[in-house]
Amino acid sequence: MASDKVKVVNKGGKRYLTIDCSDSPHGPSIADYPQRMAQVVEFLTTGEVDRIILSDVYERVYDEKQTLMLKEIAGLVNKFKAAAVWAPSLLGGEKCSRFLPKRRGIVVDIASNLLRTDPIRSYIKCLEAIELEKAKLGIIQPEYKHCTEKYIQTLEFLRANLESTELIQELKSYIRKLKTVPPGRGFYRSMFEAQLKPSFIGSRISFDLPKEIELLDQYKVKDTNISIYKHPEKIEYLYYLDPPEYALSPEHYFLMSKTKEIVSGYHPEGLEFTDLATSKEYFKKIYETTINDIARENKIALSPEEVSALASIVVRYTIGFGIMGLLLSDEKLTDVYLDAPLGYKPVYIVHSEYGPCQTNVIFSNEEAESIVSRFRSMSGRPFDEAHPVIDFDLQEYHTRTATIGKPLSPDGIGFALRIHKSTPWTIPQFIDVNMFPSDVAGLLSFLLDAQASTLVVGSRGSGKTSMLMSLMLEILRSQRIITIEDTLEIPVEQMRKIGYNICRLKTRSSISVGAVASEVSPEDALRTALRLGESVLIMGEVRSREALVLYEAMRVGAVGNVVMGTIHGENAYSIWDRVVNDLGVPNTSFKATDMCVTSAPIRFKGSIRRARRLIEITEIGKHWYEDPQKEGGLIDLVTYDATKDKHTIHKNTLYEDSEFFKKIRKMRGMDIDTIWTDITYRGKSKQHLVDLKNTHKIPELLEAVNSVRANDMYLLFQEQSRREHGSVVYDKVYNEWTNWVENQLLKELLSRRKASEEAKQQ
Repeated sequence: MASDKVKVVNKGGKRYLTIDCSDSPHGPSIADYPQRMAQVVEFLTTGEVDRIILSDVYERVYDEKQTLMLKEIAGLVNKFKAAAVWAPSLLGGEKCSRFLPKRRGIVVDIASNLLRTDPIRSYIKCLEAIELEKAKLGIIQPEYKHCTEKYIQTLEFLRANLESTELIQELKSYIRKLKTVPPGRGFYRSMFEAQLKPSFIGSRISFDLPKEIELLDQYKVKDTNISIYKHPEKIEYLYYLDPPEYALSPEHYFLMSKTKEIVSGYHPEGLEFTDLATSKEYFKKIYETTINDIARENKIALSPEEVSALASIVVRYTIGFGIMGLLLSDEKLTDVYLDAPLGYKPVYIVHSEYGPCQTNVIFSNEEAESIVSRFRSMSGRPFDEAHPVIDFDLQEYHTRTATIGKPLSPDGIGFALRIHKSTPWTIPQFIDVNMFPSDVAGLLSFLLDAQASTLVVGSRGSGKTSMLMSLMLEILRSQRIITIEDTLEIPVEQMRKIGYNICRLKTRSSISVGAVASEVSPEDALRTALRLGESVLIMGEVRSREALVLYEAMRVGAVGNVVMGTIHGENAYSIWDRVVNDLGVPNTSFKATDMCVTSAPIRFKGSIRRARRLIEITEIGKHWYEDPQKEGGLIDLVTYDATKDKHTIHKNTLYEDSEFFKKIRKMRGMDIDTIWTDITYRGKSKQHLVDLKNTHKIPELLEAVNSVRANDMYLLFQEQSRREHGSVVYDKVYNEWTNWVENQLLKELLSRRKASEEAKQQ
């Protein structure tokens, strides 16, 4: 096996013995090839490793337990050699000289030759030799008795040491069950069943499940099974992926590896792809043709479904982002963390239903470097010691990426990936997950309809951007919207698809080491937006100097339209303190804010689990001068009690203290009772959608495309009532609207679902 390429590689603090078996007559299997086992054991007699990888067209990875069993065998090889167990004195000495050649052959076999290639047969041969010699003691001539006993002592020494190894301990329990050891190397296949994976996959996936683990949930992401487990001794849940590429036949691995090898240098001339999805479809067809050709040449039978599945896997590791791409494709995840140094700890994710979870994926530095190269190419940003951050948006996966490297991250490359919902959150969806109740939903809807300048407030992970999206969907589709973001979190494309007219402005990264000089600053982008005509203005996040320009926009009402943005904070007062004292916005400008809508993650009764809740809606009054809190300038319209998980709308405040609602009464000619009725019925309409969704198990009813359509129809029925009656007859409008929802919108969705289920069955 001199042609084998043997090396030790350090990955994540673990030493891997890697053997390239591609040019060897012996395959990459310790279980099936005694020569391969002997090669590994021989290396372990002098080298220290934690895991073993044997590679050909695919890799066999042997874990630490399996490696330890082989290290124990290698230790015995060294021990027996040092003890010289085949020395004449240990085989009986001069008095048994006539027996020495045969005894030496047996002991050399047990302690060296067989021990390296087949330790089980070595042990069995030892037991047989002991039994035979003990039987001879009763009939052997007296002068040979002492030297035979000496030989038996040596055999017993070998037996005791062999039985001290885990491999032989496992064998003994196995024999007790089966009464005998099966012929061939079948036992090794059970003990040394390796994890298989294509050699071009860098990540390692563990499929070992701890004992007493509880399965909580299972679902599919693309072609990959996802399982959520609860471990009795872990705070976080376990998130396990089972991709199909880890359970294919050797022929399929061969086809994928050859395909990747053939197409790796293929670069079509004259073709330009506008997005990653288009290029994936193009290359998948190329890969399918290549796989078919290779299979035909090698007489490997494949069905069309198998060809498509194999091509999809190759796409994942060439055009896509491998295992990282699978994680980013799970719409139930909100964050993915790959912390430096890579290879030490599993990838961590945050699940929208189960919170923080540990995965069974260990990412490698090699794969990280490949992905960073892709990020650099896609973003046009540098990544080196002078620029140790790449901060940009991975549009296909609706993901904001933050990648760090040396010297900022002294332990190497790390990733933080924030996944945004591919479709905008809607107010009915928030009702459904208990973010706030329907009456608060009605108030939010009314405030947006009344063009309240609004700041959405909260800490990281509180749902600020999601809340902003849901409020944007309450804006009439007849209005034009301009968004300004440094990281593209608002699903503009999805909003365009459902009929919104949106102009998106992208500003310079907020992280200076990740910024590109040619990008426009947030304050310049905001000034530009104010010159782009009458529009609703949405500021993705207010961070620093752009606050001055944003408040100028609020003061002029962005030419009479809604102005909204998000900002980090705990409540309305903390936002005033930050905006005025830290960002330098004058009090007179801050008063241009009409509402602060604050959300927060709540740990009920100190639980380790978090739930998102809207915790207050605060009106910013206009008649104060120095400190809004001391002078009554912060007017609580909605408060939240975590002890009861209950929201309260302060109706008396709306009626008596709210300056904003006094303005609405004056500008719209609505008395306060009519305003409250409008709010109530808006909330009832949202709740009705939620109730129908839960009754008919049809979650798509609450998605943006249908929620916006339902909201538009509600407003159209209101407008029709004004024409017919001079004002809105709310009972009549609500009844007409519910009839439309149930007899048209719901029936359409149920019909589509039925057709989809029938198509799947066929």
